[in-house]
Amino acid sequence: MRIYHSLLNATKFRRVFDFGEREVAHWFPGHMAKGLKQMRASLRKVDCIIEIHDANIPFSGRNPSFQESFDVRPHLLVLNKMDLADTSKKQNIMKRLEREGVRNVLFTDCLRQRDENLKKIIPLVTELIESGSRFHREEDRSYCLMVIGVPNVGKSSLINAVRRTYLKKGKASKVGAEPGITKAVLTKIQVCDRPIIHLLDTPGVLPPKIENIETGMKLALCGTILDHLVGEDIIADYLLFSLNRLERFSYVEKYNLEEPCDDIQHVLKCIAVKLGKTKRVKAITGVGNITVQMPDYSAAAYDFIRAFRKGELGNVMLDYA
Repeated sequence: MRIYHSLLNATKFRRVFDFGEREVAHWFPGHMAKGLKQMRASLRKVDCIIEIHDANIPFSGRNPSFQESFDVRPHLLVLNKMDLADTSKKQNIMKRLEREGVRNVLFTDCLRQRDENLKKIIPLVTELIESGSRFHREEDRSYCLMVIGVPNVGKSSLINAVRRTYLKKGKASKVGAEPGITKAVLTKIQVCDRPIIHLLDTPGVLPPKIENIETGMKLALCGTILDHLVGEDIIADYLLFSLNRLERFSYVEKYNLEEPCDDIQHVLKCIAVKLGKTKRVKAITGVGNITVQMPDYSAAAYDFIRAFRKGELGNVMLDYA
């Protein structure tokens, strides 16, 4: 891998991202509002809350409604997709979360069959439940856990992984790469028989108002907001800005650039050429209309974003960008 001198390149990169007049702070579909209402109503049946969030953004975009509504129950924060995140700052993350009152944290990769941290979830939540009051519940060893989080952070993947680990059974919850796969509210799924534990799968719920535009862009880049609501062109540009700011230049070799670049149009052109992505465009000339082949910038942006989400551009911690 080529090494790029950070000081030499730093002078060429943007220090601030221009969001222009874009606004992504009010995306709260009806099914999300309905889901949050029903989650609150079902809280009396729940012994422990498992909140799942993307390890790429351990602080950004966590729904404050969860803390306000569900803090009366034992709480475990699972930072998922750790295989895609830069976990070299894990201790810093843990210390900051502890200052914010979050003491029970696990990093997981729910898609990896042998993630040892997955085996810690059931013993940990059992200990949390048994060390406190069970409120209204009868004193038996059958527990109910509610799995919550913003869209597309791996709630269904975690449920399926825990179910495979303890019941040796296959998928019980639909998994997808786009936000909004789980629409049904409070689907009850057994995941363990010693003790008997059920998980309530819930739809992803974004904050009704995202605190600032940069948080919204981080959520969009991690796939928690549907791409077309923000625009793949702006998501791709914010990705390039973030990679350069973190000095993560693996995109240069992947897409055959000569050096790191801060111009998204040039980068997308190189990606389109590398992938052979073109589209036919009509052009008006002095001799009439002709059809020419042009680089497909939209297809290039799509590939760039998905390469990041698959970890092909290196492990990144956006909250430290």
